[in-house]
Amino acid sequence: QVQMVESGGGSVQAGGSLRLSCAVSGYSIGDSLMGWFRQAPGKERAGVASIGRGGGARYADSVKGRVTISRDKAKNTLYLQMNRLEPDDTDMYYCAADDNWLSETLAPAPYKYWGQGTQVTVSS
Repeated sequence: QVQMVESGGGSVQAGGSLRLSCAVSGYSIGDSLMGWFRQAPGKERAGVASIGRGGGARYADSVKGRVTISRDKAKNTLYLQMNRLEPDDTDMYYCAADDNWLSETLAPAPYKYWGQGTQVTVSS
């Protein structure tokens, strides 16, 4: 059974940083498509960052230059380093994975496995 557990969310002031983690069990993230998404109540889930099988990364325009996605294969953990946080970054953040899709993508449809989310709140 695949489990993906996010952590690292919290409340910070604008300009601060957070590092989100996604610990995965029952599934090897080594060469999988992995991604981070965000969603507010009543809104569609939106891609934040994605890393493909080949290691290429893609970022939403709203976070480019402020966010870095990475994975630690030995720890089977996905990370999202978020810097210079803004109030508009406030949302629930989810990690996701898929073992068939090859290239990085910010579209949620290809992802098979999802975590339960961690809340990020940025105050001005």
